[in-house]
Amino acid sequence: MMLDLPKCDVQSQSDNKEVLIRVENVSKKFCRSLKKSLWYGIKDIGSELTGRKYEHELRPDEFWSVKDVSFELRRGECLGLIGRNGAGKTTLLKMLNGLIKPDRGSIEINGKVGGLIALGAGFNPILTGRENIYVNGSILGLSKAAIDAKLEEIIEFAELEEFIDAPVQTYSSGMTVRLGFAVAVVLIEPDVLLLDEVLAVGDMGFVLKCFRKIDLLIPKCAVIFVSHSMPQVSRIATDIALLEKGKPVYQGKNVSEGIDLYYSKFDVIPSFYVGELVQIISILINGQPSLDTTDTILVERLADIEIQITLKVSPQFKHPEPFLVFYDAEQRGIAEYIYEEKLPLENINGNVSFKILIPKVIFSKGLYSITVGLSESKDGPILMRAQSAAYFQVKAEKNLWTAFQLHGESTQVI
Repeated sequence: MMLDLPKCDVQSQSDNKEVLIRVENVSKKFCRSLKKSLWYGIKDIGSELTGRKYEHELRPDEFWSVKDVSFELRRGECLGLIGRNGAGKTTLLKMLNGLIKPDRGSIEINGKVGGLIALGAGFNPILTGRENIYVNGSILGLSKAAIDAKLEEIIEFAELEEFIDAPVQTYSSGMTVRLGFAVAVVLIEPDVLLLDEVLAVGDMGFVLKCFRKIDLLIPKCAVIFVSHSMPQVSRIATDIALLEKGKPVYQGKNVSEGIDLYYSKFDVIPSFYVGELVQIISILINGQPSLDTTDTILVERLADIEIQITLKVSPQFKHPEPFLVFYDAEQRGIAEYIYEEKLPLENINGNVSFKILIPKVIFSKGLYSITVGLSESKDGPILMRAQSAAYFQVKAEKNLWTAFQLHGESTQVI
C-alpha cells in the first residue's frame, strides 16, 4: 500500500536529514470480545459523525495494543523494531501504512510508503503473479507503460520466471514473500519502507539478496525493520525500539543495549534429553550454578570462562568422553569443545566431574546455550546429550551480527 504524500527534493545534501516519519504519542486499542468490539465500533462511528469528543479510555474487555509510542526517523536511518510476540509491532506498522487508524496521537509520513507487513497482503490469490503486479501498480497510480518498464526487473528479483503466470494461491510462502518484496522495493521505489518479518521464510540466497537491496535503499529512504532475528536487526539497524505489551521500554541509537534488554526478557528454560545411564548433578559457569535457575550468568567478552560439570554415570563406563556444543540465541551451532586431554576421565564410584577452562571468549555479545554430551569412549556411542543444559550471556561494548568478534593487533604500514 502507498500513501502518496508530497515528496521532498532528495537531491540536496540537507535532505539526508529530512524527517520522513514522525510519530507522536500514538496508541491503539482492541477488544477481546467480538460482540463488544462491534458495539464499541458503532458507538465510535456515531461519536465521530456527531462531532462528540471521545477520550478513547479503555472500556470493558479492551486493552492497549500500542500505547504512547513516539519517534522520528530520517532519510538514511533504519529503525529495528523488536519485542516478543504480541508486543504491538505489527499493529504499529499497520498504523504507519494507513491500514488501521490510531485511537490517539498523530502520524506524519512524507513520501511514498512501501510496506510488506502480512504474508500475501495485497495479492489476489486467484490472479497470477503477473496480473497481481499490474493490479498493485494500478492501485498505486502507475501507468501500464511504467509497470511494463519495471516488470522484468520485478520478476527477475523475485526469481519467479517459471511461475509468474501461475495463480498466487499455488505459490509457497517463500515465493509469495519474494513477489511482495520485489513489488515493494522495485515497483514503488519507496521513501519509507516497512518490513515485518519478511526475511523469516526466505531461503539464504534470497535473504542475502534482500539485504543487498536494503543496503542500497537505506541512504535514499527510511526503513522500519521488524524481526525476531537479532543478528539481522544488528546487521542493518541504526536505531532500535523495544516494545513490551504495546509500550516502548527502550528507544535509542545504542542497538546493542536494546538487544541485550530484549534477550533479558526471556526465561532461561533448559531443554533436556538425558540418557538413562547418565544424570547431570551440577553445572557451574565461573563458579555460579546454572541448573534450576532462570538467572542468566554474565560473561565479559575476552574474559575466561570456566565450566565445571558433575555427572552421575553408570559404573560400567570407566572412561567416558565429554563434549560441549555452543549455540547462539537463534539456536545456530557456533562452536564445539571436544575433550582431548592425555589423561582420560575416571569414573569414581559412579561420579564423573571435570572442569573446562576456555580462555578469552571471542563470541560476539548475546545469549548462548551449552549442550552437554557424553560418549562411552572416544568415537564411541553417545550415552547422553542434554540440549541447552546451561545458558550464559556475553557482554561487550559493540554488537555485531556475526558469531565471532575477533581480537587482534593492527599496525599502520607506511
